[in-house]
Amino acid sequence: MFRQLLADNTSAHWLSALLAASVFLVVLYFLRGVVLRRLQRLAGNTDTLIDDFLVEVLSATRVLLASVVSLYIASLFLELPTGLQKIVDRTVIGLMLLQCGFWATRGLDFWLRHRFAQGDVNETGAREMTRSLLSFLGRVVLWSLVALLILDNLGLNVTALIASLGIGGIAVALAVQNILGDLFASLSIAIDKPFVIGDFITVDDLMGTVEHVGLKTSRIRGLGGEQIVFSNNDLLKSRIRNYKRMQERRVVFAIGVTYDTAEPALKTIPDLIRQAIEAQTAARFDRAHFKGFGAFSLDFEAVYYVREPDYNVYMDAQQAINLQLVRDFAERGIGFAFPTQTLHIASAPTLTDMAQGAENRPSPASDQATAS
Repeated sequence: MFRQLLADNTSAHWLSALLAASVFLVVLYFLRGVVLRRLQRLAGNTDTLIDDFLVEVLSATRVLLASVVSLYIASLFLELPTGLQKIVDRTVIGLMLLQCGFWATRGLDFWLRHRFAQGDVNETGAREMTRSLLSFLGRVVLWSLVALLILDNLGLNVTALIASLGIGGIAVALAVQNILGDLFASLSIAIDKPFVIGDFITVDDLMGTVEHVGLKTSRIRGLGGEQIVFSNNDLLKSRIRNYKRMQERRVVFAIGVTYDTAEPALKTIPDLIRQAIEAQTAARFDRAHFKGFGAFSLDFEAVYYVREPDYNVYMDAQQAINLQLVRDFAERGIGFAFPTQTLHIASAPTLTDMAQGAENRPSPASDQATAS
């Protein structure tokens, strides 16, 4: 085949082919640079997305594929054997399909970035998570289609291949059902959004901030700095508490005072608690009551709401409330109760007490006389 190629073409043919390939490469890169520069200037001066889209897609042009096209143009100036001509045609078509795949991938990424860049700032994590999952699925579908077209171009029976893959896919699905379960779980997370990137969640006894939601696993940054990895399927089977979406934090706290506290002082404690809570701008008072009698204290229970879900805001408010209650109780002589236990010990009888008891006890003879 190659001997015939050399025999059928003269040096003039080879010179023409080389010149055509060189001219095509120079013109192609010149036009590409000029068009890209003009489109970039146009994109910077307009608000439309078409020019931005064209810049993004044209930037995905691969140098190797352009070189292959130039070689194809050079082959038009040569006399090629039939077999070699068929190989060249299929190679060029396959590489052009590959280039179209690069263009389509870049266009898909551009559209998804623009589509999910708009919206509420608080939903940035949700949009980013959905975009990444849709981008991956779109790439899988797109490159699967490109691969099938390339195989069809190479002369393979794609219909029979798809049918065989469908039959074998059942066995593969049974073998990797756990992976598929995690895959569908990731789709559920992307669609239903029980949590998004940036949310602070607790799963059973583990807690942390969501950093990444993948196709098989989700990663959470724990409070200790470690990364906790969950499989998506197991994660959806668990009870998840999402603190990021909490609008208000309900706080219940109890205090106990000593049993020797007078009744007038007990009546003032709910008002003191109310004043301490209402003094905090981030807190909203709900109730305060004398709850009951404890083992060593008189118990009071108070409930209030923190208007922000931030845990640090809650702790700052609770600390200020506690300090004010300490000051108010100290001014009124009210003491906080602490675990105490009183032990009462009965004194043992002395010898004199036992002797007096024996003298006062009646004798058996007198008992018989009384009975008769």
